[in-house]
Amino acid sequence: MTLHIPFDNSYARLPDRFFARLDPTPVRAPNLIAFNDGLAEELGLDPQALTSDEGLAVLAGNGRAEGSDPLAMVYAGHQFGGWSPQLGDGRAHLLGEVIDTQGQRRDIQLKGSGPTPFSRNGDGRAWLGPVMREYLVSEAMHALGVPTTRSLAVVSTGEVVQREAAFPGAVLTRVASSHIRVGTFQYFAARQDLEAIDALMDHVIERHYPDLATKADRALELIRAVVDAQAWLVAKWMGLGFIHGVLNTDNTAISGETIDYGPCAFMDGFHPDTVFSSIDSFGRYAYKNQPDILVWNLVQFAGTLLPLIDGDGDVAAENATEVLRGFAPAYRAAYLAEFRAKLGLAGEDDGDAALIEELLGIMARERADFTNTFQGLGDGSARDLFHDPTRFEDWCRHWTAAREGRSVPPRNPALIPRNHRIEEAIQAALKNDFVPFERLGTALAIPFELSDDDAELALPPKPEEAVTRTFCGT
Repeated sequence: MTLHIPFDNSYARLPDRFFARLDPTPVRAPNLIAFNDGLAEELGLDPQALTSDEGLAVLAGNGRAEGSDPLAMVYAGHQFGGWSPQLGDGRAHLLGEVIDTQGQRRDIQLKGSGPTPFSRNGDGRAWLGPVMREYLVSEAMHALGVPTTRSLAVVSTGEVVQREAAFPGAVLTRVASSHIRVGTFQYFAARQDLEAIDALMDHVIERHYPDLATKADRALELIRAVVDAQAWLVAKWMGLGFIHGVLNTDNTAISGETIDYGPCAFMDGFHPDTVFSSIDSFGRYAYKNQPDILVWNLVQFAGTLLPLIDGDGDVAAENATEVLRGFAPAYRAAYLAEFRAKLGLAGEDDGDAALIEELLGIMARERADFTNTFQGLGDGSARDLFHDPTRFEDWCRHWTAAREGRSVPPRNPALIPRNHRIEEAIQAALKNDFVPFERLGTALAIPFELSDDDAELALPPKPEEAVTRTFCGT
């Protein structure tokens, strides 16, 4: 009997040059490590069927579900500012698309499922640590209200993956509203394939921005929609102290979802220059740079659509530039709204921006814990996080005055996926102990609540526990 999943694979109906059709590479001894029942039900899928032997074979890449049309997507991209004309899914297979219980189209993709024509001499595999990290962080981001890809399952492969050492292999089942990136458009623009760009634009509009379908200037309006989505997304990141770590154009999703959790991290002690990624030697993707980098990426996106905006290149560039200028006010509005909620400020006041920046400046001087400082505003414990609380106490007086007549409870998570806790879970898993992973995942699903039993998960790391470098795992 073949497992049935109600696939409706719209991307696979695009021309063949958009992808390479191929099956995942089977693995030796698949074993289910984690399965997201709630997400499966949201997708309209049967958790019991997916966790059966037949379902496990599909999640491992050892079997094909009925209706699946596996493919690896092609794209290009700027990586740390350097141009790569062909990238693509080098270790991922899009199994197909389903319509979820809300009527939304969702991709189901395997990551770490074997080499493809786009592997660029890579082995096409993933090891258990980065797969666990993506599962935990992406699901935490969802619970925190951030647009994100989701994680449906983690399967160990029974095989070894060679990185700086030999590690156990794993496959992640990832769910996204799509895996279309700025780099997808760049791939066809670099080849001056206007027919493909036009087809891709139609596909994106139908899938993500259907209100634009009848617009006369659809290309410009698509840029505007993606600008707004990315401005709102990065404001959410900034409000959580989240650092993506590898914000290349091929990791910028047209849908406005957070995608590709590689060397990502949440800050403990706050400083705007914070970098975790081991490959970000010059801080290109530091916390404070993320809004500017997204503008840079959006400029590259707009450039791919210029021929569809106007036949006169100068006119097209001028019109696109005007739309791109909309990022700054959109981001500022989203950023201020995010931090007003964190400070418990209803409505708007001209002095709010200065109040926010004053607090962040005080936090940066002492590397005060980002999450616990904001969370402590609600229960009065924030003062205890400062070695010298004098400046913070002065700020509190300004804050109290600003809340006069417009006070609401501050909205801040009690729990984030801290680096040292993720590392603790990974190291335990390497010893075949998945209890820390399961405990952390359960707690992160309700980040605005914290039981007494899980209170230690909210603590910042001790000096010997701190994780200051994160890795892609490729």
